[in-house]
Amino acid sequence: MDKKTILDLKNVSKTFNIKGSTETVILENINLTVKEGEFIAILGPSGSGKSTLLRIISGLIPPSKGTISYLGKDIQGINPGVAMVFQSFALFPWLTVLENVLLGLEKKEMSIQEKKERSMAVLDMVGLDGFENAYPKELSGGMRQRVGIGRALVSEPDILLMDEAFSALDVLTAENLRHDLLELWFANKIPTKSIILVTHGIEEAVYMADRAVILSSGPATVRKDISIDIPRWRDKKSSAFISYVDRIYSFMTKKPVPEELEKKQQVQPQQLLHKHKAVPPVSPGALTGFLELLVETNKKTDLYKLADRFMMDIENFFPLVEVSSLLGFTNVTEGDIELTDKGREFSLAPLLEKKMLFREQILEHIPFIKQMISILNSKSNKRMNIEFFEEILITEFGDAVAKEQLDLLIAWGRYAELIEYDDSTELVSLENFQANE
Repeated sequence: MDKKTILDLKNVSKTFNIKGSTETVILENINLTVKEGEFIAILGPSGSGKSTLLRIISGLIPPSKGTISYLGKDIQGINPGVAMVFQSFALFPWLTVLENVLLGLEKKEMSIQEKKERSMAVLDMVGLDGFENAYPKELSGGMRQRVGIGRALVSEPDILLMDEAFSALDVLTAENLRHDLLELWFANKIPTKSIILVTHGIEEAVYMADRAVILSSGPATVRKDISIDIPRWRDKKSSAFISYVDRIYSFMTKKPVPEELEKKQQVQPQQLLHKHKAVPPVSPGALTGFLELLVETNKKTDLYKLADRFMMDIENFFPLVEVSSLLGFTNVTEGDIELTDKGREFSLAPLLEKKMLFREQILEHIPFIKQMISILNSKSNKRMNIEFFEEILITEFGDAVAKEQLDLLIAWGRYAELIEYDDSTELVSLENFQANE
């Protein structure tokens, strides 16, 4: 017997008008069905639109295209069947714990006494009995997040939305809170029918969820929807658990195949691929450190085990993996990473040789840097105002991203001793070129 559909997203897209760019597509044709009893984790690269998707589901922001239906009815405005837990706790510091939880019942037609009784029952359930009169500043981070969860649960939502709800907590506190939430969920102590968790932790997704929905980047589409069929409670050291984690790592580090790109272009043929692809924000120093650690493994290494060894989450780990692969220093296949000959040479080289190798690789693999050098070479004084290069990127990415990208690429060019930049004059010039005065 099929489970009841709680939530259904059809062809949901979201476009923002960003200063300096006509429009930026954040989400593109998202299709997602949530059944009663499902715990879904949403994964994706940093900035892929995961949090935006949650806010569209909740009704906090409208989609630009597509429909969201709750229990078979299209939603316009706030979704009445959901409640959200935020990463930043989002508590009012001037209100007590009880008063913060009572806010979750503000729109309910109940007497004050009924609201207080239900709120106290929820506080007891989330382990905060006796703290109802405390203020947020008196609580630890874990206790504050319990208040946030209690405020969401008190309205008895059909769908609980959690936006990286455990990421601001220390490892032990986060683990305890995950366990307590799952215990409430499995024991049917909360009436919530489905949970959707946005997370950047692959291990967290496999531990908690029934499905892992993986979003692509720029703009986000659903690349993969993986069912996680492991009995509860899950042993993180089991071969089945590690296999799922490894599988998701493998998929998230795999570049879209040509068929996927072609399909994406056919959805909105007017949306052309960027001439310049945004480069992950990784400094030369961070990349160097990563490759020097990798050379010590001296073999092909499982990405999951490597991230665990370095104690890094995917928000910090994946950009390093992507940049090292982009520049030809590593090969990433089926969830494994290994140094290329060029990567090994770079890792073992002294500083000046490192800079020379880095210069070769960015000129070969980063078209915008090659374009910058070509433009500077065409000038008699080998100089150009930085605004010229910024304007090129603004047409691609908008003001904010363009500035971040240019700052990063100039840092790369300076490390490679290709270019110089004078902040006082805002002039970019070729390294070691002396203009005739």
